[in-house]
Amino acid sequence: MSDEIAKRLTEMGITLPEAAAPAANYVPYVISGNLLYISGQLPLDSGKIAVSGHLGKTVDVASGQRGAELCAINILAQAKAALGGDLGRIRRVIKLNGFVASAPDFVEQHLVINGASNLIAGVLGEAGKHARAAVGMAALPLNAAVEIDAIMEIAE
Repeated sequence: MSDEIAKRLTEMGITLPEAAAPAANYVPYVISGNLLYISGQLPLDSGKIAVSGHLGKTVDVASGQRGAELCAINILAQAKAALGGDLGRIRRVIKLNGFVASAPDFVEQHLVINGASNLIAGVLGEAGKHARAAVGMAALPLNAAVEIDAIMEIAE
């Protein structure tokens, strides 16, 4: 991991967890050429779903943003595992796809996913600025409030 990234993580009070094992029949990441695809990450903290329910019903925007931050932390943990511990190999986060469990009338998914976007950009700097989708869903696995996947360009 580059010294600058490690410094930013420390300044933000973030310790990356061990990358979570898949919960079903898939792999946590795939590297194809210079692209790293990270499977959807849930808002896990200490191995448990930390933010569950539906935005606009049982979860407020601030809690949803915290869930998105946890998803981003877990994305970085998966990237670290995929890249042999060296987050400095990330040239660019190309895209985050954010899924928000939402009540039918909830329309602030973009604000929820900002939690992840802000964290990724804060940790990775310019390389963390990305394209994005923020989509409302009827339900997510394990009743998670948020799930986010990522596509990154990496150095060989």
